[in-house]
Amino acid sequence: MRAIHFGAGNIGRGFIGLLLSQAGYKVTFVDVNQALVQQLNERQQYEVQYANAAQERTIVKHVDAIVGTELTQVSEAIIAADIVTTAVGVNILKRIAPAIAEGIRQRMKLHLPPLTVIACENAIRATSLLKQEIAALLPEEISANLERFARFPDAAVDRIVPLQHHDDPLFVTVEPFYEWTIESKHWPRQLPFIHNAHYVEQLDPYIERKLFTVNTGHIAAAYLGQLKGYTTIQEAMQDAELEMEVRTSLLETGAALIAHYGLKRSEHEAYIELIIERFKNPYITDEIARVGRSPIRKLSPQDRLVRPAMLAQKYGIEAHTLAKVIAAAFLFHAEDDQETQELQHYLQKHGIDAAIERFTGLAANEPLHGKVKLQYEQLKAQGKK
Repeated sequence: MRAIHFGAGNIGRGFIGLLLSQAGYKVTFVDVNQALVQQLNERQQYEVQYANAAQERTIVKHVDAIVGTELTQVSEAIIAADIVTTAVGVNILKRIAPAIAEGIRQRMKLHLPPLTVIACENAIRATSLLKQEIAALLPEEISANLERFARFPDAAVDRIVPLQHHDDPLFVTVEPFYEWTIESKHWPRQLPFIHNAHYVEQLDPYIERKLFTVNTGHIAAAYLGQLKGYTTIQEAMQDAELEMEVRTSLLETGAALIAHYGLKRSEHEAYIELIIERFKNPYITDEIARVGRSPIRKLSPQDRLVRPAMLAQKYGIEAHTLAKVIAAAFLFHAEDDQETQELQHYLQKHGIDAAIERFTGLAANEPLHGKVKLQYEQLKAQGKK
């Protein structure tokens, strides 16, 4: 079996590429980093190390790669593939859609079975977003019946892959824990299930459980940790007061998820504790500058902060700590991050009320808007002392 994976970065190699290889797929990576592509083609393997006491290692073999700008070559590879996956960032999906669309069109001419396409991104139903981008590029007679030629199962993914500092550009360190949850109803009958993935009939509870626990907690530790002068998540989580704030924010999101999806409280609270222990993993160095970057995307109405806070508000749950984390996002700084610079420029020019409304979608008369503004003013005042 053959897999085409867009994104040969640390997450692509250390998570999805690794799992596909372990499931028996020959993996071809697609990436715009020509040096990385060359290394993969020359060596056709790479090594993954697990961040735990044993420091176990595994070698991923029989891999190759294609430069992402070679659209014809990428499309030809897709013709011969059984599955296409991505780990490029949700904002990049529209850039890879043309090659996938062309591959689907060529497969249709050859009467090949439906191609399976899964976007493995930190976003709600990222595969569905990719499907929309692909459909817009295809002739109407194909896009109107796209499920005949390609299947698009949505998925939720979870594995912490920190910034890497290795001499070997292909070597990657990952945490041992992972979850790859795939919605089964769009999985094609002719393709075997991936044995190391988890299949469910309804994905929404799993997407939001992960996004509003792992991603919310991670970003809470980053934004609140930077305000206290920490540079890594692991340092921040050694601060008992900050750890409690992260836990409280996740109890708020958890209460909203329990009310909305009927999750079992004891099971979800155990899941929260598991996530907090993952953040404290001493064998990982996860830099706050990496976790906190792209604050505009993370402040958007359907992402990891505003969406659970609004869901909590819907069920009459106070979200004071979430409001504080949202406020802290407006104080985050990272010199090399374009979104941070854009947010700070807008904030300085237009003020906090306009910035909250623009970046979170919270109107001035929304109760959460007022909570965020109050927390922002308090945090800013504390920073000046």
